[in-house]
Amino acid sequence: MRLRIDIANQTLHLLNGDGIGGGRKTNYPVSTAINGPGEVDGSGCTPQGEHVIRAKIGGDQPINTIFIGRRPSGEIYQPGMRELHPNRDWILTRILWLSGCQPGFNRLGNVDTMRRYIYIHGTPDDVALGKPGSAGCIRMRNQDLLALYDTVSVGTNVTIHA
Repeated sequence: MRLRIDIANQTLHLLNGDGIGGGRKTNYPVSTAINGPGEVDGSGCTPQGEHVIRAKIGGDQPINTIFIGRRPSGEIYQPGMRELHPNRDWILTRILWLSGCQPGFNRLGNVDTMRRYIYIHGTPDDVALGKPGSAGCIRMRNQDLLALYDTVSVGTNVTIHA
């Protein structure tokens, strides 16, 4: 099993099998960085290349749990909260924390995906997917993320490409 994230088409593909004609493929709409692809820390870009899921966070939390610093805040996202905090990048429901696999490209130094806190995470249901909008992470619908979270494991390969 592996994931492929297509920045140009704003889709996440779950490939079950070899991914080359054999096996099942499930597609999900996502939203990647509004600043486009890029690996440098502080760029607000979505890193490209080969990654793995380093950690799964929030498996015992209710849908729409708000995470701050990878910890549940004790709050559940409600409509209207975005108007109160319009510049907040909401991290909801679950976190799949990514780690780069390519030293000098997306691992170590100022290009380290994990140190940049790049996740696949849930977003409010009224946030548009299918177009860039995040601060670097990969946003998903909460229901889609729940299904994905239960399917993948730590160590699952993730390829992100433009």
